[in-house]
Amino acid sequence: MADIIVQGLTQNNLKHVTFQIPKEKITVFTGVSGSGKSSIVFDTIAAESQRQMNAAYPAFVRSRLPKYPKPAVERIDNLTASVVVDQSPLGGNARSTVGTISGLYASLRLLFSRAGQPYVGPASSFSFNDPNGMCKTCSGLGKITKVKVEAILDVDKSWNQGCVKDSLYRPGSWYWKQYAQSGLFDLDKPVKAYSSEEYNLLLYGSRDGCGEPENPKVTGLFHKYTKTLLNRDISSKSRHTQIKSQNLIDEMECTDCHGKRLNEAALSCKIQGYSIADLCEMELTRLREVLEKMRDSKVGVLVETIIEGVDRMIEIGLPYLHLNRETPSLSGGEAQRLKLVRYMGSSLTGMTYIFDEPSTGMHPRDVYRMNNLLRKLRDKGNTVLVVEHDRDVISIADYVIDVGPEAGQNGGQIVFAGNYEELLQSDTLTGKAMLRTLPLKQKPRKPAGSLPIRDACLHNLKHIDVDIPLGIMTVVTGVAGSGKSTLISKVFASQYEKDIVMVDQGPITATNRSTPASYLGFFDEIRKLLARENGKQESLFSFNSAGACPVCGGKGVILTELAFMDPIVTECEACQGVRYNEEALACTYKGRNIVELLGLTASQAMEVFDEPKIKRRLNVMRQVGLSYLTLGQPLSTLSGGERQRIKLAKNLGKKGSIIVMDEPTTGLHMSDIENLLKLFDTIVSRGNTLVVIEHNLDVMKQADWIIDIGPDGGNKGGQVVFTGTPMEMVSTAETLTADSLRGSCSG
Repeated sequence: MADIIVQGLTQNNLKHVTFQIPKEKITVFTGVSGSGKSSIVFDTIAAESQRQMNAAYPAFVRSRLPKYPKPAVERIDNLTASVVVDQSPLGGNARSTVGTISGLYASLRLLFSRAGQPYVGPASSFSFNDPNGMCKTCSGLGKITKVKVEAILDVDKSWNQGCVKDSLYRPGSWYWKQYAQSGLFDLDKPVKAYSSEEYNLLLYGSRDGCGEPENPKVTGLFHKYTKTLLNRDISSKSRHTQIKSQNLIDEMECTDCHGKRLNEAALSCKIQGYSIADLCEMELTRLREVLEKMRDSKVGVLVETIIEGVDRMIEIGLPYLHLNRETPSLSGGEAQRLKLVRYMGSSLTGMTYIFDEPSTGMHPRDVYRMNNLLRKLRDKGNTVLVVEHDRDVISIADYVIDVGPEAGQNGGQIVFAGNYEELLQSDTLTGKAMLRTLPLKQKPRKPAGSLPIRDACLHNLKHIDVDIPLGIMTVVTGVAGSGKSTLISKVFASQYEKDIVMVDQGPITATNRSTPASYLGFFDEIRKLLARENGKQESLFSFNSAGACPVCGGKGVILTELAFMDPIVTECEACQGVRYNEEALACTYKGRNIVELLGLTASQAMEVFDEPKIKRRLNVMRQVGLSYLTLGQPLSTLSGGERQRIKLAKNLGKKGSIIVMDEPTTGLHMSDIENLLKLFDTIVSRGNTLVVIEHNLDVMKQADWIIDIGPDGGNKGGQVVFTGTPMEMVSTAETLTADSLRGSCSG
């Protein structure tokens, strides 16, 4: 079996590297964040494999497939078809569930159409996405929504005073004139003084509230908002419209199906007393027990297939999920594991499976289960490529490629290639970090008080009481699905909302043009420096203003619309894609123009800028492990872990705050975790309270206090199983986390 050969690769920061990847083996790519791992695995191997596969389709199909640019490489040989299993959310909408995405719901529908009593019809009769099966009241969503227009009315005001809080209806606006000029309302009369007939006119357009509108231009606020908010997809609308809709819509369980999504006929069909909706509400471990009792000769093979699928999901650490769980609510790690399960059922061989940090969001107890699935994929005759920082995943590799030596401009080289044992003997950052074990904290800080959480019962939390210590670093642990995030990110965060700074991995609410320099607030300082140095206006150094290239308008690309084809995007020839005009590019600071300054990494910029405000922000980027990012890199290209760290950088100067972080080690190399722990120490020593939700054992060892939630996930979780110092956990606790921590200390 010929190896995959990559020769002369210069993609992104890679420095003309050449290497080979063995087929039908597990190859793990290691190295610090920003070293070039993703450029090799995703931007080169995955992209070229997909590009060549797509080239085999007719032009009509190709035009509808994702476009993959040809990587900057001299030669790639012996590629196979690839499947990328990344951490991108599964997306979908309210109709997409764990059951539909895993294919198990389709098998259950088939089971009920064959063995359910009374007989209802074919499999489609049990689909909440099909008119034959869906509840008509909620259209198969399980919930109904209604507009609460009362929330937007200021009843103390008249039309002339602006009684409708929505800016679309401000006095003098077009919408305001439709109502004001209709002759139906006294413009100086406050809404609270309206008769019932006038109020009906305002909300429904007619005096009795149910007839035809008296004026075709005044259909009533209720009908207007129902039309704009309920009967259309607003996900592509502006953030303002989406926030407005959240405040104006009441969502509740469907009164007919009570959240079960199906019509009465489908719900009446049962096997051994259970409807299909009953099975979908069960946690997977309970579902498996029920399915075991359904082994009927007619449907034995079908039940066996469903049990195999459920077993795979339990095996990979998702026993707490139920099939009715909506996919948009899953975390990145859960979504990735669900994708992995889907491919485990595939009968294809000779493929290349590519994983992006599959251990993300996993408790150490569950990582070995995932390792077993990776081995099974390999043993079926597939090549498995994994980008990973976790020690336990690296240890199962047949072959390791370490990229480095550092990040950004200082990375982009293959610093080691060989087996795991050879890696431990190597002198690379990864090799040395694999051998290092951090000690348990011997002298934890004493709390300066605490904030109580009482009777927490959201989701699977079992009416728990716990105190969050102030002025120290608390690590909240527990297996996936135990209730950690619910307790801290939902209950604790909502209870003490005004005092808490949430630093999570969610998208940064900024435009596509946002960069580290603009997000952290020092881009203006850079523009001021250039303006002062060159005697120009600051606006000249913004591609959104006077500095924009006149040809592309500061976009850097030219879009050519073509009938019946995708638009063609070409780099602007006038500015070569840099977005600025010639006047702006002619101005320099210390020999560098605005584009060259934004192209500097944070560590390079530290050598160039002397201004205290800029240096302070650059130093914070270094502290959070982002010194390899360039000042002008679009924030939309950052990973979840990088987004979290740049949010931390933005909030780092605050004192006396309670900072909550959700798995901050995501995407971090082992050597960077030590730097992050030093930063945590600095944050707490400034008088802040730090609460970290984390699976990483090194972070637990350095905690002042640990709160362990468990004992397991889902229904078997939701309890506080331990509180105390790391030393106390290792010596006395009998929990899954304690077992993993003891193993780490002895290992």
